[in-house]
Amino acid sequence: MILAHLGNTAVSTVSLAEVQGKLVSQGVPEREAWEGARSLASDVVDFDSQQARVTATLLPQTQSIGLSLGDRACLALGIILGSPVYTADQAWKSLKLGIKIHLVR
Repeated sequence: MILAHLGNTAVSTVSLAEVQGKLVSQGVPEREAWEGARSLASDVVDFDSQQARVTATLLPQTQSIGLSLGDRACLALGIILGSPVYTADQAWKSLKLGIKIHLVR
């Protein structure tokens, strides 16, 4: 699995909540879903006003491909940290945001 080879990774608390919510909606017990979602990153970054501002500015560029708040929060954190982002969503590759976007499948 590619995620095991990422090294130091960060995730926004918004993205973390979205991942946990999707797991729970698929029947994964709440505690197990939280632990699984949390294990994906070495650093959980609280969603703050800077991330909120950048997340909001991404809406016009991402609305046509249907990105969620969690998706945009992930991209915003990547922009703020100057770090690449990882996704399984092919549509992200069409974005030109000044950061690398890697597909995990």
